[in-house]
Amino acid sequence: MSKKTYHMVLTALFAAIIILMAFIPFLGYINLVVIKATLIHVPVIIGSILLGPKRGAFLGFVFGCTSLVNNTINPSLLSFAFSPFYSVGDVGGNFFSLVICFIPRILVGVVPYFVYIGIKKLLKQKKGGDFAALPVAGILGAVTNTLLVMHLIYFGFSEQFAAAKEIAISAVYNAIVAIIFANGVPEAIVAAVLVTAVGKALLQVQSRME
Repeated sequence: MSKKTYHMVLTALFAAIIILMAFIPFLGYINLVVIKATLIHVPVIIGSILLGPKRGAFLGFVFGCTSLVNNTINPSLLSFAFSPFYSVGDVGGNFFSLVICFIPRILVGVVPYFVYIGIKKLLKQKKGGDFAALPVAGILGAVTNTLLVMHLIYFGFSEQFAAAKEIAISAVYNAIVAIIFANGVPEAIVAAVLVTAVGKALLQVQSRME
């Protein structure tokens, strides 16, 4: 199998995993009433490291597509921020919902690759480089998603967020920060562990095949 064919097959496999995770209840998306926690960033991060930023960006786009569909048909309180097709009361999504839904997820498929390669270059003369590079890439991939999504919600939907949560507009950023810590920290920890374990195994397989 040529390298190009191998990468195409692996890209299709990761895309299928993302779609499968998205529609298995409590696996890809975990509805926490206010917003959804997710594990789908993990295959996107691993795909980015294995396949590079272009294919990683494509996997991030697939992630964004599943988020759009899931937030439209299986909404949480803040699903209007991810889907222009969903509204709650007088609060609804718009074009900026698509920016939130896609841009952070695409970058989740780009950032980990450069973090991984950068750390590997820094540790070129040291053994065990993967065990430093992989968890950091996993953490920063997860953090990219959480920080961008939540801050874009703050800049694009502060008033709608306040109305949906029935809080004062002055309390919105504190609520955003609370969600970042409540969702973002566990997601980053899970990403660090899974990206290190699964990524290391797949990198070994890939090196043998190439």
